[in-house]
Amino acid sequence: MGTLRRWRHSIKLRLLGVFLLLAFLVAFIFIGGAQKAFTLGWREAGRPLLMDYVSRLANDVAPQGRPDLAQAQALVQRLPIVTIDISGPEVQWRSHPQLPRHRWRPDPASRDWSDDEVWREVVQRRTADGHLIEFGLNEEAIERRPRLFLFALAALFIVTTLAFWYVRRLLRPLDAIRAGAVRFGAGDFSQPIEVPARRARDELGELATTVNTMGRDIEQMLQAQRALLLAISHELRSPLTRARLNTELLPESPEVNPQREALLRDLGEMARLISDLLESERLAGRHAALNREPTDPATLAREAIDELAQARPEARRIALHIDDSLPTAQLDRVRMRLLLRNLLDNALRHGADAPQSPELHVQRGAGALHFVVRDHGPGVPEDRIAQLGQPFYRPDSARTRDAGGVGLGLYLCRLVAQAHGGRCDIRNAHPGLEVSVTLPT
Repeated sequence: MGTLRRWRHSIKLRLLGVFLLLAFLVAFIFIGGAQKAFTLGWREAGRPLLMDYVSRLANDVAPQGRPDLAQAQALVQRLPIVTIDISGPEVQWRSHPQLPRHRWRPDPASRDWSDDEVWREVVQRRTADGHLIEFGLNEEAIERRPRLFLFALAALFIVTTLAFWYVRRLLRPLDAIRAGAVRFGAGDFSQPIEVPARRARDELGELATTVNTMGRDIEQMLQAQRALLLAISHELRSPLTRARLNTELLPESPEVNPQREALLRDLGEMARLISDLLESERLAGRHAALNREPTDPATLAREAIDELAQARPEARRIALHIDDSLPTAQLDRVRMRLLLRNLLDNALRHGADAPQSPELHVQRGAGALHFVVRDHGPGVPEDRIAQLGQPFYRPDSARTRDAGGVGLGLYLCRLVAQAHGGRCDIRNAHPGLEVSVTLPT
C-alpha cells in the first residue's frame, strides 16, 4: 500500500515506469513488426533466395550427381551451424549423429513458410543416383553463441537508465524549488532558491526565479505590515497613557466609579494588546534577543499562576502537575511567564463552564522540557487547529471580552517557543484543547 501511494505521488517513480514501458513497447513493436515483415516477404523474396542457396550447397555435396562425403565434411567445417543428413541406396551419413532428426510441424490449414511441405521443398534435394540430402541448423552451435535478444534487452535497459538519469537531472531544480517554497511558507526568506547559471534560462530556472521574486515581495509586504503595526503601537502608547491618567483623575463618587472602572479596564486591555503587538514583532524579527538565565521550571510555573491570579482569581483552581527532579533550563523568564500566562488565560476562558479545572503539566523529556496546558472545554473544530497559531486568527467570529482577545495569544506563544529553539503544538484533547510547548534543555 505504501509503495502504491509513493508511486502515485512521485513524479520520479512514474517517469521511471513510463520509460520502462516505452522501452518494452518499442522492443515489442520492433520485434513483432520485423517478424511480420519477414513473414509477409518470405514467399516473394526470402524463399527463392534460400532455395537457390540450398541448391548450390547440394551441388557442392554431390558435384557429380552422387554424394561426396569429403565435400560434405568440408562444408560442415566451413559452416558450423549447418547439419547435413544423406540417405540413399549406397550412402547413409549424418554430420551430427548426436542430434535428433528434424520433426517438422505439419499445419494442413496453412501454406505459410513454416508449413511442413513448404520446408521440405526448401531444405531437401535429391541427387541423380537417388540419394536424399537434407540440410538443417545446428541448434547446439546456435545456443552456444551469445543471444541477440539478451543483448537487446541489456541495451534497452542501459538506454532507459541513461534517459531516466538525464530527465532526473533536468528535473533536479524541482527539489530546490520545493525546499524554497517550504522555507517561504514557514516565513524564512533569508535563503532564496539557488538557480545555477546554466539553468537560468530554461523553464525550471524561470520558475525558480519567479518563486524567488514572489518570496521577496511577500517579505516586503510582511515587513511593511510589521512596520505599520510598530508605528501604530508606538503612536498609541502616549494617548493611552494620557487617557489612563485623565481617567484616574476623575472624582470618585458612586455615580462615576462604575464608568471609571470600566474605562480603566478597557484602557488596560488596549495597553496589553499594544504590548503584545510590540513583543510579537520583536520576536518575529530575524535577530530576536532573549535574556536567558538559569531558571527552575517549577518555580516559573508557580509564578505564572500567581501573576495570573492577581487579575483572575479563578486561576487559583488550576491543577499544577510537576515532575520530580526537573532540570534547570536557560530561559527568558519574562517571556516564558508571558507564554504561560497567555496559555493559562486561554484555558480558563474556554474551560470556564467545564466541570473539571484546567491543568498545567511541567514534564521532563529526552533532552527537552515540556509545558502542557489543557482545558476541558468544547475544543476547536479539527479543520481550524492548524490556523490557531496565526496572528489575529480566532476560531469564532465574535470579538467580545468574554469570548477572547483578538487572536494574538497563541501566536505570541509560538514565537516565544521558537525563539527558545522549541515548538508549540496544538491539538484537541477530547474534551478540551491541549497546547504543548517543547523546549530543548
